[in-house]
Amino acid sequence: MPKVTNLVRAVFTMLLFPALTFAGAAPRKLIPITTRSNEARALYLEGRALIDRLKATDANARMRAAVEKDPDFALAWLQLSNTSGTSKESFEALKHATALVGKVSEGERMLILAVDAGTRSLIAEQERLLTTLVRKYPDDARAHTQLGLHYFNRQDWVATVRELSRSIDLDPRYTIPYNQLGYAYRFQGKMVDAEKTFRRYSELLPSDPNPHDSYAELLMQLGRFDESIAEYRKALEIDPLFPSALVGIANDQVLQGKGEEARATLKEALRIARNDGEKRQAWYWIGQTWAHEGRWTQAIESIEEEKKIADAAGDLVSASRDLNLIGNLLLGADKPDEAARQFEAGVALVAKAGTSAEVKETARRNHLFDLARVALQKKDLATARARSRDYAAAVFARNVPLEVRQSHELAGMIAVQAEEWATAVNELALANQRNPRVLYLTGLAWQGKGDPARAREALKAAADFNQLDPVYAFVRTAARHALSLS
Repeated sequence: MPKVTNLVRAVFTMLLFPALTFAGAAPRKLIPITTRSNEARALYLEGRALIDRLKATDANARMRAAVEKDPDFALAWLQLSNTSGTSKESFEALKHATALVGKVSEGERMLILAVDAGTRSLIAEQERLLTTLVRKYPDDARAHTQLGLHYFNRQDWVATVRELSRSIDLDPRYTIPYNQLGYAYRFQGKMVDAEKTFRRYSELLPSDPNPHDSYAELLMQLGRFDESIAEYRKALEIDPLFPSALVGIANDQVLQGKGEEARATLKEALRIARNDGEKRQAWYWIGQTWAHEGRWTQAIESIEEEKKIADAAGDLVSASRDLNLIGNLLLGADKPDEAARQFEAGVALVAKAGTSAEVKETARRNHLFDLARVALQKKDLATARARSRDYAAAVFARNVPLEVRQSHELAGMIAVQAEEWATAVNELALANQRNPRVLYLTGLAWQGKGDPARAREALKAAADFNQLDPVYAFVRTAARHALSLS
C-alpha cells in the first residue's frame, strides 16, 4: 500500500530462511540468526513467515514476544521496528537493534545498519551496505530482495527487476519478490507482465489474501473497478482482518463516485482495527475520500481524529505528519496562511521528538518545499523562487533521489505559475513521474507551450491515475476538468 506505513519497510528487511541443503548440492551461505534462546528463534521464524504474507500486525506480536524471551535478539528488534503501527515504537525498536550490532554476525549488522541508514536518508550508505550484502551472500534469495527493494524505492525499475528476478531464480517458492516484481512491472507500464507475475504469486499462496489485494490494485489502475472490488473481497474472504483490502475497496468506490459507500467501508476498517496503526490508516483514508470531493473541512476533521491517536501515544513524529497533511488540505481549501501555521507546528513537533538528528534535518529541509508552495498559493513568486533555491541547495547536498525529484517538481510548479512553459516542461520531466500532480502540471505546461496532443496525454494520465496515492485527491478533479476542455 502506498499509504505511509512500516509494512513496506517490513518487506524490505525480511530476513533469511535457515540454509537448505539438497543431495549433491553444496550448502548455501545464508545470513545467520543470532539469539541465545530457541524459544525466541521459533517466535521470530513464525513472525517472519507472517511478514512474508504481509501480515505485519500479527507478526508484530511474535517479534515482541521474541525480544521478551531474548532482549539481545537484534533481528527481532529490527522486525519489531518494521512491523510497528506507530513511528514512536518503530524508532525505539530500531534503536535497540542498532545498539546490538556489535553482538551479531556481519550479515545481520549490514541489514540493521541498512535500515537505519534509510531512516536517516543516507541513501548512498544504504546502497553500499546492501550491495556488499549481496556480494557476501550471492546465493541468498532474500539478500537480493533487499537490494531489489532498495532500487524499487529509488524508482530504478530495471535494477529492481534484475535483483528480484535473481531472487526468484534462486528460490522460486519465495513469494515476496513476485509481489514487488509485479508492482515494478506495473510502474514500467508492462501490464501483461504484471498480471502474469501476480497470478503466479497467487498460485504460490492460494490461501493468502495479499495476492488478491495486489492484483486488485492492478485492476484499479486499469479502471476495472468492479473486478478490482471482487478481488479485494476474495482477500477478505480469506482474512476478514486484512485492512488493506478494505482501503482498496474504498478507493475503488471513490473512483466510481460513491463517496458515502467508501466512508462506510472505511468505518468498517476502523471497527475491526487491532492497533493504533490500523486505526490511523482508516482515518487517513476517510480524510482522502472527503478530499476527492473537495470537502476540505470534513477531510481536516478526519485527520484530526487520526492525530488524536498519535497524541494519546505520545508519538510526535506521526502527529507531525498529521499536521503536515492538514496543512496540505488547507492549501486545497485556499487557506495558505492557516496552512503555513500547520506546517510550522509540524516541524516544531519533530524537533521535540526523540529521533535522530538526520530525521529532524529532513523535516527542516522539506519544510522549505512547503513554504514555497504557501508562497505560490499567495501568488508571491519572488518568495517561492527564494524558497525553491534554498530547498534545491539543501536537497542536492544530500542527494536523496525522492527529494531531488521533488525539487524539480517545485521548480516546475513555479514555472507553470510564471507561464515559463519551456522551463516547466524541462523541470517536470525530471520530477517523479509516478506523482499525479506532476502529470497534471505537465499537461498544463504542454498546453501553455502549444502542444495539445502532449497536453491531453499528460492530463489523461493524471485524471485516470487510479492508484492509491496521497496526492491524487488533490489533483484528480482539476485534471478531469482540464482534460474536458482540451
